[in-house]
Amino acid sequence: MITTQAWVIHQSEKNGHPVPAELRQEVFSMPDIGSEEVLVEPIYGCWEGNMAHALSRSPVDICEQRREPRVVIGNAGVVRVLKTGDAVAALDEGDLCLVFCNGVWDKYGYPKKIYGYDAPGTIGLLAKQTKLHEKQLIRVPKDSRHSLPQWAAFSLRYITAWANWKVAFGCLKVHQLNGNGAAPIVWGWGGGVAFAEAALARLWGCRSTLISSQEERLRLISDAGIDAIDRRQFSNLDFAKCTSDPSFKDAYREAESIFLETVKERTRGAGVSIFIDYIGLPVLRATLKALGRPGVITTAGWKQGMNLSTLRAIECMNWHVHVHTHYARYSEGQEAVAFAEQKGWVPPVENPKYDWDEIPQLAHNYASGKSSSYFPLFQINQL
Repeated sequence: MITTQAWVIHQSEKNGHPVPAELRQEVFSMPDIGSEEVLVEPIYGCWEGNMAHALSRSPVDICEQRREPRVVIGNAGVVRVLKTGDAVAALDEGDLCLVFCNGVWDKYGYPKKIYGYDAPGTIGLLAKQTKLHEKQLIRVPKDSRHSLPQWAAFSLRYITAWANWKVAFGCLKVHQLNGNGAAPIVWGWGGGVAFAEAALARLWGCRSTLISSQEERLRLISDAGIDAIDRRQFSNLDFAKCTSDPSFKDAYREAESIFLETVKERTRGAGVSIFIDYIGLPVLRATLKALGRPGVITTAGWKQGMNLSTLRAIECMNWHVHVHTHYARYSEGQEAVAFAEQKGWVPPVENPKYDWDEIPQLAHNYASGKSSSYFPLFQINQL
């Protein structure tokens, strides 16, 4: 039996009426590692959107879904190997590894559930020690020129971006077999995965643009060589609000007009080749209007508005491809790490601002919008 300290989420005490969860620091026990498992101590972690979903119990209550009274979350970071199972051949004690958070995969390796979130029985990185399957770890490149905090921030967002971008770009290239050879125009609504994907698109010869309303993020976007657009000039671009507040429609139409005029001006009327959208309903209508012909809208998740509707005939006539992916296969994680080490495609982060005891404060800051970082890092154990 393995016993450790962990920040734990408990099942809701109000049956049928889930209330937001709180992180409680407690002793947590788990069975010893199996033959294909590895005992690790997390060093650095990165706070992810799915962790906020878990605390808000939306869109699902993961304690209820997993049928577990206590759950430890956290699925992005860097760990140190303490012990390996008898059948583990590729890892050794002392190895530093990225967490690859595919929790349950199908026969082709595609993720079905995510480690440290909705995968049953998994114990996430908000623990002083935890265990993972050997295929949930990718060794940090030997003598890497990048820091461990950078690899911690890389492990979920950048691997997600890599797998999603390969599909989205592949769809566009099939569309443009007889195109004019112009560099694809790639836009995104600014978030951590979108930032990673726009930076990757730039390395692949595309013209990348990101939209954000936060000064710190706008500076980061520009420093990365990506064109930055201030979203505050069309701050009322929230189609979801129109359904609950009819009086908001005029403000929305004005914001959409400003946005589409910006797209027209910046793309010289061509429209966007690939639009990276990890937001959902509030921006979907405007995003589809911004796409060129042909065009690709791509996502591997959502932030606001999970249920979407489109006019299928219009999307067909405009030759729009809708790409949906979910994290990555293990081989894609390995590809992403190798590419990042070679090309310098890593998050621009510094040392974590939060330590072990400050993790609940980080959770609060993230949920309330006080954390403007794309990659909110925290430290679990000392290196």
